[in-house]
Amino acid sequence: MEERIEKDTLGEIRVPADKLWGAQTQRSLRNFRIGQEKMPGEIIMALALLKKVAALVNCRLGKLDRERTEAIGQACEEILAGKYKAHFPLVVWQTGSGTQTNMNLNEVIANRANQLLANQSSGETLGETVAKDARKVHPNDHVNMGQSSNDLFPTAMHLAAVLAVEDGLLPAVAGLKETFRQKAEQYRDVIKIGRTHLQDATPLTLGQEISAWQRMMEKAEMMLKESCAHLKELAIGGTAVGTGLNTHPEFGANVAAELSRLTGKPFVSAPNKFHALSSKDELVYAHGALKTLAADLLKIANDLRWLASGPRSGIGELLLPANEPGSSIMPGKVNPTQCEAVAMVACQVLGNDVTIGLAASQGNLQLNVFMPVIIYNFLQSARLLTDAIVSFNQNCVAGLKPNYAQIQAHLENSLMLVTALSPHLGYEKAAQIALVAHREGITLKEAAVKLKLLTEEEFEQLVQPEKMI
Repeated sequence: MEERIEKDTLGEIRVPADKLWGAQTQRSLRNFRIGQEKMPGEIIMALALLKKVAALVNCRLGKLDRERTEAIGQACEEILAGKYKAHFPLVVWQTGSGTQTNMNLNEVIANRANQLLANQSSGETLGETVAKDARKVHPNDHVNMGQSSNDLFPTAMHLAAVLAVEDGLLPAVAGLKETFRQKAEQYRDVIKIGRTHLQDATPLTLGQEISAWQRMMEKAEMMLKESCAHLKELAIGGTAVGTGLNTHPEFGANVAAELSRLTGKPFVSAPNKFHALSSKDELVYAHGALKTLAADLLKIANDLRWLASGPRSGIGELLLPANEPGSSIMPGKVNPTQCEAVAMVACQVLGNDVTIGLAASQGNLQLNVFMPVIIYNFLQSARLLTDAIVSFNQNCVAGLKPNYAQIQAHLENSLMLVTALSPHLGYEKAAQIALVAHREGITLKEAAVKLKLLTEEEFEQLVQPEKMI
């Protein structure tokens, strides 16, 4: 493999000639051969956008010349367009401040900017540019101007989290909510037996049952939106410990304003940078909303699995789409696979929440140094929930239908319709009817007549499921 020589404050190091990263990225590759979890692409994109904005703001504040600003901006635009993905190789398990990923961005952007300034179309390689010391853009002095990993990385975390939730997860939740709304309306008059403690209870309609799932998605929407408001406070401008050393006093506010203009989202500079660097409250709180959504999805998936169980030996009141064969040995078997996938995603998100909460508690003194694992888990949760909800909605919920015959059979056979008799006969006599019916395997009406508590006509007048909902 062809290599070139790069150097940093620790000396020289060999770097693959075809890669845009520099010495600090290479040292991280050598020193942290841990796992396969790469820094999320959403963080790379957030950092690239922030580097572009930072250069533009520094130029406006008179700190950076226009030539370097434009070269840095173009390099960032290329990264944002999806180029150079192979040039961001670092794993999550690195320094807890994300410094090495910040430097990875700084080095790639600086080297690409120098290629642009050296008129790379002439055919000159990066190695030749380096050898001639023709680099005008320095990764620390220019690309990282006015920044520290300690304020930039948490800013990128908030930016990536907001984009993941507002642009990905919330539309998915809204889609599932709408499907539930339609189903609730469609089946508003289908009377079925309710169940509490997995035992028969009083009736309700299928539409009412589904409306609970719809409301869960509505509540999830509200919680996610509210939590994103807190994520829009950014640490940028705090630099190393929150004092803003070595940056323009207006830098943080200007970066937030420019970021708001570019994304259409109302970001602000955090009022207390010491808090913004050392605490990860906002991410813990926002992931709590993701955890709540996951818990609701797990409940819904389990409800559907129970209600669709069978087809002949279970509850069997719902019919789910048959998407694929369910068994390699049992012919004709179809399983609730979408429910199972959602349930597994929910379990992963619940586990991620534990990791995030524990990592966020480790903000020692002026900095939390568990940031890569926090954002890795947060973005994984948001991504998994988004994908799972879309799949669940399209491949399961949209196609669910009632099994009318089974619903009616369960309704007519339920002992808990006896509840309608309590106001007329009293609790104890009504319970006696239910117990006799259950013990002797007869209907409630037959038990009531046998016990000489009601005539058939009286029973039919008092026990009408449509009046019990």
